[in-house]
Amino acid sequence: MKNFKSLALMFAFVLVLGVLAACGSSGEESDGEGNGSESASEESSSEGSESEGSEGSASGSIVVGGSSAMQPLAAAAAEKFMEENPEAQINVQGGGSGTGLSEVARGNFDIGNADYFAESKEDINADELVDHKVAVVGMTAAAHPEVGVDNLSKKDLKAIFTGEITNWSEVGGADQEIVLVNRPDGSGTRATFNKFGLDGETPAEGITEDSSNRVKKIIAETKGAVGYLAFSYFTDESVNPLNIDGVEATDENVQSGEFPIWAYEHSYTKGEPEGLEKEFLDYMMSDEIQNNLVPEQGYISSTKMEVERDAEGNESEK
Repeated sequence: MKNFKSLALMFAFVLVLGVLAACGSSGEESDGEGNGSESASEESSSEGSESEGSEGSASGSIVVGGSSAMQPLAAAAAEKFMEENPEAQINVQGGGSGTGLSEVARGNFDIGNADYFAESKEDINADELVDHKVAVVGMTAAAHPEVGVDNLSKKDLKAIFTGEITNWSEVGGADQEIVLVNRPDGSGTRATFNKFGLDGETPAEGITEDSSNRVKKIIAETKGAVGYLAFSYFTDESVNPLNIDGVEATDENVQSGEFPIWAYEHSYTKGEPEGLEKEFLDYMMSDEIQNNLVPEQGYISSTKMEVERDAEGNESEK
């Protein structure tokens, strides 16, 4: 009897050891699977974070200002950029090219837009600025729709803006006194028009407006008025763009070098751009903007130009 009880106790002891061993083995395998699953989850989470960070990750705030001729393009690009990057804030201002260059040189603008080279502004140290030619803008004389003129010779264009011709009837138009609408000194549009439209001659006194939007409004509302605007402002029939020497004011004629009045749209930074400045300028030069938004806004992609100009205004084939 004693032998039977001893055998029973021994059997029970062995059985307990076996169960404990099995549980230990099962626990180790379970822990191993848990660790493996946790690693995969962490890796997946890490990949997800990287994926999210790769799109719409730009952040911060910058001020972009200057050229009013370039303002519609800069504003439209900034709007699209901010839609794709909700944490970024880009404040686009006007003020004219002179303001753009002065304020970026002082550090008040992160990006200063201008219709002319910084080298042409005497009080600017162009060596401190980095030029980014983001587009090209064509410009021409813009007249009230009822002046009765669609084309001017270069000679007559200069005579009108220097005050030698004072009535539209003298160039085949209506018997209407000519009212000149100018931009102020420091305006890139004025500098470009004077240099390439008037061959450097100084225009006569007239109405002076600080922005291209105001110039367009004054011309549209004033009989006999004539001024000058970038092609991007000819979005309706409220003002009439004039051809020069029989050459139509079109993007194609600017690209080929046939139409003379055009300028680069420069975005200047003080030193090499970094952070949000660089991200926005890279965006401006992307295919999406250059091939779509630039022409949609009435500008010409700089990559499509068949001619180029240097800071002195010398033109050559690309």
